[in-house]
Amino acid sequence: MQKVSIISCSFLILLIAACIAPAGAYSTPDSIVAAGKVYVSNVSYDPGSFISGDSGIATYTVTNANTDLGVVVNHATLSDPAGKVRVLDGTHQSSAQIGPGKSHTFTFTVTAVGPDSYCYPVFSISFRDADNLFAREMLQIDNTPLLLTVKDKPDAYTAGKKKTIHLEVSNPRGNMVKNVILRFSSDGADFTPSQVYVGSVNSHQTVPVEFSITPSKETPVQLTLDYYNGDNPHSVTLELPVVFGVDKKAAEPVMSNVQVKNVGGTWHVTGDVNNAGLETANTVMVTALSPAVPEDPYKVYVVGALKPDDFGSFEITFTAKETETVPIKLSYKDNDGNVYDSIRDVKIGATGIKVDTGSGGFPVVPVAAGIIVLVIFIGGWAYYLRRNKK
Repeated sequence: MQKVSIISCSFLILLIAACIAPAGAYSTPDSIVAAGKVYVSNVSYDPGSFISGDSGIATYTVTNANTDLGVVVNHATLSDPAGKVRVLDGTHQSSAQIGPGKSHTFTFTVTAVGPDSYCYPVFSISFRDADNLFAREMLQIDNTPLLLTVKDKPDAYTAGKKKTIHLEVSNPRGNMVKNVILRFSSDGADFTPSQVYVGSVNSHQTVPVEFSITPSKETPVQLTLDYYNGDNPHSVTLELPVVFGVDKKAAEPVMSNVQVKNVGGTWHVTGDVNNAGLETANTVMVTALSPAVPEDPYKVYVVGALKPDDFGSFEITFTAKETETVPIKLSYKDNDGNVYDSIRDVKIGATGIKVDTGSGGFPVVPVAAGIIVLVIFIGGWAYYLRRNKK
């Protein structure tokens, strides 16, 4: 009985060992192990964010992290269960061999059809000897346009006078836009330049833009900003009113403290020029007009540039006959090179202090007065001597 028990136990042990042996001897195939080290290493969208209706490219990079085993993948697909992104070519049917440490790129053409939102298209690939690999990466649909704002412009315009407009192009989007061009349209104005090429504008970047306008009549100007989001054209517009009138911010040179005198038949007019405006008056000049005839040394006096609240002195010389007033012209240029002038009549007959001179160059009146004083002195002295002799 004891022998049978020993045999029975031995048989049982052998039976258990036989059952366990196959499980312990089983090993996972190399292809399955290799598939476990394959992953999606990069996902990119062009453009970075879509505007509804935009088409672009979705790129998925699959990397084999194995150091000694290659893998075979096939049937790569992209789909959006939410229906906000339409995949135009959603399947790669052919197989691809990805070697150890290598990567393979899959591209898909997609179109954003949903409103502003975040969506998560599903990318998948099949392995020849393993299960599928899935990946989801956020794609943004953002309908925010570029911004075109006026930074500085005149309060009013003048027919035929050129004025500069300062604008800003801002990109509030999360991605760069390219081929940005600013165009102008009006049936009553000329522009310099005819359009402005801005180029690429990065995310959250602001680019200053300026142009000059010379209006011939009061009519609005249409500004159009064209740009590309990826390869998709878009535009924004802005209407700029043009109204003729007085520019409240313009330079305003004013003559003051005007003094007049005559020396040897030549009139000298001196004074100050004050800039009462809010912009710089450039190339300020003062001269006399007909019937005056400008004479040296100050036919024209150049005061120069006057900043707001600044002043400068001037002196002009001229001759004038048979007139009591002479028009004095004050001219200046604005920052756009436009010339402005004003005319002030200055009295010379009533206010001028005329100082005549003789042929010797000395004043006749002072010499005569000196002679009279001298005669009186000599006469008085002679009278004094005669009286003392008596």
